[in-house]
Amino acid sequence: MHEVDMTKCLILSMEEWAEKKNKKKIVVEKINLKIGEFTCVEPISLINTFNAAVLGSWLDSSEITIETIPFEGKCSKCNRLYFPKKENGYKSPCCNFNLEEIISGRELKIASIDFKEK
Repeated sequence: MHEVDMTKCLILSMEEWAEKKNKKKIVVEKINLKIGEFTCVEPISLINTFNAAVLGSWLDSSEITIETIPFEGKCSKCNRLYFPKKENGYKSPCCNFNLEEIISGRELKIASIDFKEK
């Protein structure tokens, strides 16, 4: 359940961001996240954990949106981009070569923050 640790990091990041904006003068409406498939984060678990953690805080009225970034690899043997699957050991579907390069899917970042001033 690494969603708890991710929620802690998200709240700390939001605190740092808010200090620069003068937290007392803003209302965060939406936190837009980009999360890669290969992080194995369950979006609903992260949202529920966040909602429980911020209850009664300055982030209580904020909402999280999550854009899932596909897990994409590149075969170093045939140079083809593909979407690795656990079922076949993440091997290239064209030549069955082992995955050596991850192009996307490990992201975990705040893409943007929607807020208004009080």
